[in-house]
Amino acid sequence: MELNQKIDHTFLKPDCKEEDIQRICSEAMQFGFAAVCVPPFYVPLASETLADSSVAVATVIGFPMGYSCSAAKVEEIKKAINDGAEELDVVVNLCAVKSGRWNAVRNDMDAVIRVAHLKGKVIKLIIETGLLSDEEMKRLCELSAELGVDYVKTSTGFNGPGASVEVVRKLRKCLPKGIKIKASGGIRTPEFAQELVEAGADRLGTSSGPLLVKS
Repeated sequence: MELNQKIDHTFLKPDCKEEDIQRICSEAMQFGFAAVCVPPFYVPLASETLADSSVAVATVIGFPMGYSCSAAKVEEIKKAINDGAEELDVVVNLCAVKSGRWNAVRNDMDAVIRVAHLKGKVIKLIIETGLLSDEEMKRLCELSAELGVDYVKTSTGFNGPGASVEVVRKLRKCLPKGIKIKASGGIRTPEFAQELVEAGADRLGTSSGPLLVKS
């Protein structure tokens, strides 16, 4: 698969405008990206703009902290799907992870995965690897495998370090082949993008998509 087909063209700044969303949708169609990832507020606009294209609409849930309650995340997912989202990038409850409350983590993951899959949508679990110990990362990979998430995503890009080749390799080692990896955060050069793909990343979340494929 070519690099362009692995890119989620992303714009999640809190002050982004309609013209920003229209621009990334246009670029996604021009360069043949896999998806755009936009704030929930702009899902209807992106869905309408991309209606006649092969580009998927993705949005974020519980973003960027992840500590909103499971019921709120579920309602966010339902609303996003009704608005036209096909892929949901959901932040794990990091507070529960850091407190070792693994039943709460599992229940939260199960709730969001279940509602997305009932609607036939793709779910990517953002685990914020830059804030995790190796043991926490391993445990989240085990739960992801048990519950059948579609992707494990490295980072929000808002909290701590973003993607790294080392982290992608660790995730690929921990996860079964059926679960894909999305690397996100700080991907700004084609060389780094290619290194992440070679390490095992199936998708790349970046706001620099055109720069990666023009070079």
